[in-house]
Amino acid sequence: MKLADKVAIVTGGASGIGKAIVKRFFDVGARVVVADRDAAAAEALAKSLGAGSFSVVLDVTNQESIDRLVAVVAEKAGGIDILVNCAAIYALTPITEVSREQWSTLFSINVDGTFFTMQAVAKQMIKQGRGGKIINLASQAGRRGERLGAAYCATKAAVISLTQSAGLALIQNRINVNAIAPGIIDTPMWDVVDREFARLENLAVGEKKRQVSEAIPFGRMGQPDEVAGCAVFLASEDSDYVVAQTYGVDGGNWMA
Repeated sequence: MKLADKVAIVTGGASGIGKAIVKRFFDVGARVVVADRDAAAAEALAKSLGAGSFSVVLDVTNQESIDRLVAVVAEKAGGIDILVNCAAIYALTPITEVSREQWSTLFSINVDGTFFTMQAVAKQMIKQGRGGKIINLASQAGRRGERLGAAYCATKAAVISLTQSAGLALIQNRINVNAIAPGIIDTPMWDVVDREFARLENLAVGEKKRQVSEAIPFGRMGQPDEVAGCAVFLASEDSDYVVAQTYGVDGGNWMA
């Protein structure tokens, strides 16, 4: 029970990788707060866990929503020990067709949302005086460019950079900030991505998933629970001496 008696917030926790992290954290003893803009899905997941877990509606583009999340969790759960910033969106667009609106939306959620949620939780953790763990979800796309993913890649590169800066700034308060850079993970979002590739590259639906799976050194796409295992390590005392790092969970797809 590596996270026994810990209070953990997982943003974007109602689906995909976030949902897998929520379940794994609960399994190892944490009291988990599912924070998501999909209120119904978040509430259903929290209720399925029970044992003091609960949900909070969160819009990471709205500072009032972020501040409310922190206040509610601090009051209801007695503090915050762990934050996982998982809320994000993805877009595939040729670089000559990226609009200012799309660029702004991606950065508003993936970068601004990550930073200001991290900031708000860090303030609460400093006030508590008992340290904490913050885990940001980056991506292998943040370590390299992608032909159809310029804006998304830029947002995830920013998450890696923010993790480094926050890690150096907050370790003096015994708050460890690190990140995970997943590779190709088989989530419902990847089905959407596959259909977008099919449209943009004139492929059959499912063909892109087959291609990327075969190209991964491990030989297959990753599963959300495999990312969750890394999150447990970074949230536990096993990672107390790990600061400002980004861990690749990608089957050998990218070496950092």
